[in-house]
Amino acid sequence: MGEKIIKLPDVGEGVAQAELVEWHVNIGDLVREDTMLAAVMTDKATVEIPSPVEGEVTWRNGDIGDMIAVGAAILKIKTASDGGEEEVGIEPTVPASQPEPLSVGPEPIAEKPKPAPEITPPKQIATVGPKSGGVGQGAPRAEGEKPLAPPAVRLRAKEAGIDLRQVPGTGPAGRITHEDLDMFLSRETGSAVATGLQLNKSVQEVKIVGLRRRIAEKMALAKSRIPHITYVEEVDMTALEELRACLNGNLKPGKPKLTILPFLMRAMVKAIAEQPGINAHFDDEAGVIHQFGGVHIGVAAQTPSGLVVPVIKHAEARDIFDCAREVARLSEAAKNGTVLREELTGSTITISSLGAMGGIVSTPVINYPEVAIIGVNKLAIRPHWDGTQFVPRKMMNLSSSFDHRVIDGWDAATFVQRLKALLETPALIFVEE
Repeated sequence: MGEKIIKLPDVGEGVAQAELVEWHVNIGDLVREDTMLAAVMTDKATVEIPSPVEGEVTWRNGDIGDMIAVGAAILKIKTASDGGEEEVGIEPTVPASQPEPLSVGPEPIAEKPKPAPEITPPKQIATVGPKSGGVGQGAPRAEGEKPLAPPAVRLRAKEAGIDLRQVPGTGPAGRITHEDLDMFLSRETGSAVATGLQLNKSVQEVKIVGLRRRIAEKMALAKSRIPHITYVEEVDMTALEELRACLNGNLKPGKPKLTILPFLMRAMVKAIAEQPGINAHFDDEAGVIHQFGGVHIGVAAQTPSGLVVPVIKHAEARDIFDCAREVARLSEAAKNGTVLREELTGSTITISSLGAMGGIVSTPVINYPEVAIIGVNKLAIRPHWDGTQFVPRKMMNLSSSFDHRVIDGWDAATFVQRLKALLETPALIFVEE
C-alpha cells in the first residue's frame, strides 16, 4: 500500500495562493481517477482539482474559506500500489459555468476542457462516500461535522428554516440532495406545532466565501472610505421612449435592439465632457485625483454567482448602436461565465440598474476608487403637471452617488441635471459639438 500526496497545483500565471471554496470529498471516501476533490477560487477564476489516482482519502488540509498556497499539500490518498508517501502532479480544470470574479462586478475565455471518458467503477467504489455506516448512507452526522449540500438545497433549507446538520445525506460523500430534504420535511411536518418549534429553533451558519466574500470586501471598502452623497432626480422619459420605439421598429439587419442604457451612456459621455472631474479615480492614500480622457463605463450585472461589473471601454468613441451591442455582449458573457478578466477591470464610472425591479429610489454604492455611480430606477407611467393639467408621462428616477470628499453637492446636482436635460430632449444626445 502507498500514499499519494496531492498538492495545490499552479492555478494561473502569477497566482501564489487560492481560496478553498468547496470540498467534494471527506476523509474515508473512496475516489477514483478524475473524481473532483475540491474547488478553489483565484482572482481570475474558480478551478476544480481532480484526483490523479484511485484510492481512499486519508487526510485533507484546510476549511472552506481558507487561503491555500500553491504547492501546499491539500490531500493524501491511500492507494493499492506499493511504496511510501509520494507526490503526484495534477492538472486543475476550470468549470465552464463559472464566471470570473467581481472587478469591484461573448467570447470564450479558453477552450472548454474535454470531459473525462465515463468509466464504470469497480463495485466496491461505485459510490464516492464513507466506507460503511457513514453519512453517505443516511446515518446521523457526527458532532461538529459540517453538512455537504449544493447551493440550491442550502437555499431551500434556509427558506424553510431547516438546520442541514440534522438532515441525513444519501449522496456522494454524504452530500444532501433535494430528495433527502424532501424526506426530512415530510417527517418533520407531522404537526404544525412541531414544525413551528423546529423553524423557530433552527439556526444555520453560512460562511461567506468565494465571489460573495470578494463582493463583501469591496462594498465594505467603499462604504468605510468614501463619504457618499446621493442625489435623486426624476426624469421624463416619454420622448426618449418614443424615439427608442421608433428606432427599434426600423432596425436594419445586424443592428442591436436599443434599451435605455445606451442612451444613458451617450448622455453621460456628453455630461462628462463638461465635468471631467466626475470621470475619475481618487487615490485617497496619495491624495491624488486621476481624471481620465477615456470614458470606461462599468455596468453592474447580476449573475448566478453574484454581482460582476463588465466594462464598456471608450464609450466616448462609440455610437449608440455600438454601445448597445457591447452592453448585450458583455452582459451575456458575464451571465454564462465567459467574460474575460480585462473586460471586468478599468472602469472610470459605473451604472447600477435593477431594471423592472429598480424601485422608486436607491442608494448605490460607489465602485471604489471611482468617484461617482449612476443608479437607474424603474420606469413607470405617473401623472405629471404640465402647467395646466396632469398628464400621464413615462417617468424614471436617477439615484446617483458621489464621493463627497472630491465632488461637492452643487457639482453632483449639476451633473445629474445635465443628464436629465439630455434624456428629456434626446435629440441633444446626437448633436455633435
